Amino acid sequence: MPPHRYTASSSATVQSESPAAAAARYYGEPHKFDPSFRGPVPRRSCTDVLCCVIFIIVILSYVALGIVAWLHGDHRKILHPTDSYGHFCGQKETSNAEKPILFYFNILKCASPAVLINLQCSTTQMCVSQCPDKFATYTDMQLQHSINKSHWEYYKQFCKTGFNNPDKPMSEVLRDEDCPSMIIPSKPFLQRCLPDFSTLNGTVTVANKTRFLDALEIPHSVTELQQAARGITGLVDTKEMSMKVMEDYAKSWVWILIGLLLSLAVNLVFILLLRFTAGLLLWSIIITVILLLAYGMWYCYTEYSQLKDRPGSDVALTDVGLQTDLHVYLHLRQTWVILMASLGVTETIILVMFIFLRRRVRVAIALLREASKAIGHIMSTLFFPVLIFLLLTVCISYWAVTAIHLASSGEAIYKVMSPDVTCPYANNTCRPETFNRTNISTSALCIGSQCLFAFYGGETSYHHHLFLLQLFNLLVFLWLLNFSLALGQCSLAGAFASYYWAQRKPQDIPPCPLFSSFSRTIRYHTGSLAFGALILSIVQLLRIILEYLEQKLKGANNSLSRFMMCCLKCCFWCLEKFIRYLNHNAYIMVAIYGRNFCTSAREAFFLLMRNVVRVAVLDRVTDLLLFLGKVVIAGGVGVCAFFFFTRKIPFAQEEVPNLNYYWVPLLTVVIGAYLIAHGFFTVYAMCVDTLFLCFCDDLERNDGSLEKPFHMSPELHRILEKPHQQR
Repeated sequence: MPPHRYTASSSATVQSESPAAAAARYYGEPHKFDPSFRGPVPRRSCTDVLCCVIFIIVILSYVALGIVAWLHGDHRKILHPTDSYGHFCGQKETSNAEKPILFYFNILKCASPAVLINLQCSTTQMCVSQCPDKFATYTDMQLQHSINKSHWEYYKQFCKTGFNNPDKPMSEVLRDEDCPSMIIPSKPFLQRCLPDFSTLNGTVTVANKTRFLDALEIPHSVTELQQAARGITGLVDTKEMSMKVMEDYAKSWVWILIGLLLSLAVNLVFILLLRFTAGLLLWSIIITVILLLAYGMWYCYTEYSQLKDRPGSDVALTDVGLQTDLHVYLHLRQTWVILMASLGVTETIILVMFIFLRRRVRVAIALLREASKAIGHIMSTLFFPVLIFLLLTVCISYWAVTAIHLASSGEAIYKVMSPDVTCPYANNTCRPETFNRTNISTSALCIGSQCLFAFYGGETSYHHHLFLLQLFNLLVFLWLLNFSLALGQCSLAGAFASYYWAQRKPQDIPPCPLFSSFSRTIRYHTGSLAFGALILSIVQLLRIILEYLEQKLKGANNSLSRFMMCCLKCCFWCLEKFIRYLNHNAYIMVAIYGRNFCTSAREAFFLLMRNVVRVAVLDRVTDLLLFLGKVVIAGGVGVCAFFFFTRKIPFAQEEVPNLNYYWVPLLTVVIGAYLIAHGFFTVYAMCVDTLFLCFCDDLERNDGSLEKPFHMSPELHRILEKPHQQR
C-alpha cells in the first residue's frame, strides 16, 4: 500500500476547509487500496525497528533477571516464618520440624502487622510447637517453681533451646534474653503467635485483663497489645469469613459453572440475534432498561414508605458498617433513598441522551449492525480474546514469581545484638559459628551480646540494587501487559479492516483474515506496538510511584504537598487516558496502512479531529449501547441465579446446597457473566472503532462516483443521506 503524503498546515485551515479538500491535501493523489488484504500491503515493511530491537533485548534481559532471581531467591523466606537464627519454623529434617509457629519474646516491640508478617521484629523470636494459652510472668514462675516444678516445665518451652536454669536471676535472664519477661494467651495466625483478644462486657481484654504487669513490674495495657498487632483482629475475622466463603465455593462450584456456561450460551444467542435483528434488539434493550429503571425507582419508594414507621430504620449506613448479612441494609431507609436517587439520575441521563441524540443512536446502531455482519463472517475473532488472556496470565505469573524471588534474595545476615546501647560492636555483622570465640561477648560494654539473625541480604552489587531491579521488573511487566493488549487490538483491527475494504462482501474477504492479520502484525509491526506500549507503561509507572509517595506522605500535615500530589495524580490520570485512547486508534491505522507508530498516531488524531462531532457522540453512544448489553446479560443471569440460590424456584429447591452466604455464588456468577460478556463485547467495540475509522476515511477518500465508490454499507449511506452508488 503506497504511503500517504502529508502536508503540514495550521489548525485553522483544517477546520475551515471541506472534508474533500482536507482529504486531497492530506492524502495527495488518489490512494490505491488493496481491499482484499490477501497478503502484506504493497510496500509494507517493518516499522519502528529500533524499538523492536530494544524490546527484544529487554525481554531477554527480563528472562535473565528471572533466572538470577530464581537462583538467589527462596520463596520460603516470604511464605514461612524465620526465627532469630535464620531457621525456618516447621522445616522438615531440622530441629524445628515439630515447631511450626513463631513466638515473639516481646511482642510490644512489633509495631504493625507488616512487621510481623514480612520482616524481623526487634526482639528474640523462637519456633514453638504451640502458643501460650495463659498469662504468666517470669517472676511469678520463679515464685511458683519452688512449690510446683510443672510451672517451669510449661514456661521453658517458650525460652531458648537448651536453657534450663529457672533459678538464674531475672535481670540476667532478661539481659541475655534467655526467656520472655511474660507470656500472654495467644493464638496462631499465619504461623505467628498473636494475642488472643476477647470482648468482656464490651471491653477488649486479654485473659480477662485490661492492664497487667511484666516481670519488671512495668504496667502495660491491652491497648498497647492492640497497637503492636494493629489490624490482626480484623484479619482474624477475615480469615474466619474466608473459610466460610471457601466452604460455600466447595458446595456450589458445580452450579457456578452451570451459571457461567449459561452466560456463555446467552452471549452467543445475543450475538446471533445482533447479526439479524440488531436494530430491534438494541432498541428493545434501551426501552427495557428505561422501564426497569422506572420500576426500580417505584419499588425503592414503596420500600422506603413501608419503613417510615418501623423502629431502627433511620440508622445511618455509616453506623452499621460492613455486614455480611445483606438483609441488614435492606431494613434501612437510607439504603432505599440512595438507590432511588442513583436510579433517578441514571434514568434522566439515558432519557436526555436518547431524546436529543436520536440520529446519532441510529448511526451507532447501524455501526453495530455492520459490526455484527463483520463478526458473523469472521467468527474466530470472538474467541481471540482467550489467546490474549493466556498471554496476560503468563505475564502476571512471571512478574509475581520474579518479584517474590527478588524480595527473598540473599543469604542470612547476622548482627551483634547488645542490651547495652553503648556497645561499640552493636549492629556489626557477625557469624554465629565463630561469635563465641571472639572477645565481643566478654567486652565490658557488650556483656550479654548475641549474634542473631537480622535479615536476608548480601554485600554484592546485585543485593545493593534489588530495589532498582524490582522497578525494572515492574516496568517490563507493564510493558508486556500493554504490548499483549496492543497485539490483540491491532490483530482484530486488521481483520475487520479487511472486511470493510472488501469491494464485494463476503466474496472479497481474504481466507483466515484474523490469522493473516495476527501474523502480519507480529512480522512487521512488533516495534510499533512496543513503542506505543512503552509510552503508556512509563506513564503508568509514574502513577504507581505517585501512589507510593502519597502513602508515604499520609502522615504529614503539609497541605501544600497533598494538594500538589492530588494535582499530579489528576494530570497523570488524564494523560494515561489520552495516551490509551490515542494508542488504540493508532494501532488501527498501523493495521490498515502499515506505517510506523508516530505517523499512525498523527493520522488517527487528525482524522478524528476532522470528524470530532461524530467521534464525541457516536463513540460514547456506542459504548453506552454495548455497556447496556453487558448489563442486561449479566443482570439476567444474575436474576436467575438469585432465584435459584434463595430457593424461590419451586422445582429446584431440593437441589440448592446449604450455604453460609448465598451471595458468594451469586456474586461469582454475576461477575463471571459480566466478564464473559465483556470479553465478547470487547471484540464488538474493537470492530466498531475500526469500522468507524474506515468509515471516516471512506468519506474523505471517496465521493460515491463510479471512479471512487464508497465502501460503506447501503444502510450507512441511507442514514447519512448519501446516494448509494451501485457497485
